[in-house]
Amino acid sequence: MAEVRLENVSKCYGKQKVIEDLSITINDGECFTFLGPSGCGKTVVLRLIAGFEHPDCGEISIGDKLVSSPKKGIHLPPESRKIGVVFQDYAVWPHKTVFENVIYPLTIQGIQREDAVNRTMRAIEQVNLWGLEKRLPYQLSGGQQQRVALARALVSEPEIMLLDEPLCNLDANLREEMRFEIKELQKTTGVTILYVTHDQEVALAISDRVAVMDKNGNIRQVGTPDEIYENPVDSFVFRFMGVSNFIPVVINGGHAHIKGSHLPLECPLPSLQRERQEFMAACRPSDIELFTDGSLTKGVVKKMIFLGPMIDYRIELGEREIRVQQDTQDALKRGIILSEGAPCRLRFHDLKWFNSHCLDQEVEKI
Repeated sequence: MAEVRLENVSKCYGKQKVIEDLSITINDGECFTFLGPSGCGKTVVLRLIAGFEHPDCGEISIGDKLVSSPKKGIHLPPESRKIGVVFQDYAVWPHKTVFENVIYPLTIQGIQREDAVNRTMRAIEQVNLWGLEKRLPYQLSGGQQQRVALARALVSEPEIMLLDEPLCNLDANLREEMRFEIKELQKTTGVTILYVTHDQEVALAISDRVAVMDKNGNIRQVGTPDEIYENPVDSFVFRFMGVSNFIPVVINGGHAHIKGSHLPLECPLPSLQRERQEFMAACRPSDIELFTDGSLTKGVVKKMIFLGPMIDYRIELGEREIRVQQDTQDALKRGIILSEGAPCRLRFHDLKWFNSHCLDQEVEKI
């Protein structure tokens, strides 16, 4: 397996800068995800590592081998980089069986037939397609076709697997199933996996580390899934990692009020509140408890949507509307299921405090 290093890598298309001065190291044997919105350049990073694109400047190394360096005139072709690539559209040949699809890279490489067959069957078994090797793609489900693509990438025994949104064409159940498959595959093979996606759930589920990219191709934060989710460095990361509420708060005399109203926000205050008067308090819908009374923040239920295991509320706080999500069983146990128009009280847990009062600015956490 191999470590991947990008040092001061930039890539432009005409006058459009996609990646600028990117430096990052993906550790040997880890599952590393580039996570960001569509058009942020995450797929370009993967293509640069694969050798499908040339960087304009900077260097890319795989293991102890320098594979791209415009300054030194080095650019190894994809077939010389010991990589396997899985695309979002499967890219399996419809006229070839599972076995024929998977063995194809070894045939091109001129691997001896007996060895190629053994490696092909081992790869097919690794992705749980044993017994389906004679089927054609139209006889397989979407998830099984994606497993064929994984097996074909594995059969060449790559040092690195590059996965470009491989689950986006699958339904919700298959996506969840394949998340487990990919994670298990990494554990059993020890291969270094670079995963590209805009899906936060997938990134959190499979990754050892995640790099969150913004729309301009900048990496805003790198960390483990729990670090990214629980300790975002700025409001962009917090907002991108899931449904979020941002509440503008004014603090005077040690008391917090929701900006634009005299409605108090009953919650622990940030440690720097003596130095600054205006903040943005952020939380997840599940970080709020609902009550019918008590000396807590007042609100009014504007909408209530029953989602089975969860109840999704829209709560009006002064001039602002926020989302609150309650576990249905807990709500039934406590006898608190509120109808539209009902007054309520809110208790906030685990608020994140940001310096800015403007959502158009992505600012660091205090």
